[in-house]
Amino acid sequence: MLPQEYRDIISAASNSGGFMLAIHGKCIVACPMPEWELLKGQLEQLRNTNQELRDFRSLMAGRSEELELDPQGRVRISQSLMRYAGLSKDVVLVGLGDKFEIWDRQRFESLELDDAARDRVVQDLAQRGIDFPL
Repeated sequence: MLPQEYRDIISAASNSGGFMLAIHGKCIVACPMPEWELLKGQLEQLRNTNQELRDFRSLMAGRSEELELDPQGRVRISQSLMRYAGLSKDVVLVGLGDKFEIWDRQRFESLELDDAARDRVVQDLAQRGIDFPL
């Protein structure tokens, strides 16, 4: 069952086309349909330059599905997506503005960045004009 704040995000986006569930790293992301369509269009315009890109596009298209809430506010996630994200009984939802990620709790809690990786991310953010003073 999704918490009310996430149901509200989905309800607001439903007027503009609903949501898609798609693979994303080690989790599943719930993405508004207009954003999904934009991403899908951008991927379709890329030339098939290498096998990894072709495989990525196939995975994105083949392992995505429309998100639907039942009357109790629950989401049905396919076995394929659940296996991909390693979802078990306990999940974590991570809000990202108008989209959110669905993580297996253990997988999410094991996420870490070493000091060098953290420094690279902070440098990348600074290059993009984002000051991250923490």
